[in-house]
Amino acid sequence: MRMNKAQYCVGIDTVEISRIRKCAARDSFMKRVFSASELEMFRSKRDPAPSIAANWAAKEAFSKALGTGVRGFGLCEVECLRDELGAPYLVLSGKAEQAAEGLSFCVSLTHTKDLAAAIVIGQGR
Repeated sequence: MRMNKAQYCVGIDTVEISRIRKCAARDSFMKRVFSASELEMFRSKRDPAPSIAANWAAKEAFSKALGTGVRGFGLCEVECLRDELGAPYLVLSGKAEQAAEGLSFCVSLTHTKDLAAAIVIGQGR
């Protein structure tokens, strides 16, 4: 996807935390979807399910911002990490990085007791 500086792309996603909590019980799911850095971050949480769900939503929102859905790259190639203040940011690798060439991204996450949500905004560089 090529964009000029004035163009933006936006993706948003919500997910039920209970659904992701069930999926997260399967090691195969966690290793297929999340990077080693994300897994380490989740291990530091008392209740990791809301963070796991928010990261899932960020990956889905990223794919929607690209307009491709999750095609041509693996979800583990889209990492959603936190900086020292807890602000989320995306780290892309592999085919996800190639698909997003020329774009920079901002991400925002939120969750309630039941739902997690993410919005991803891409801007042409």
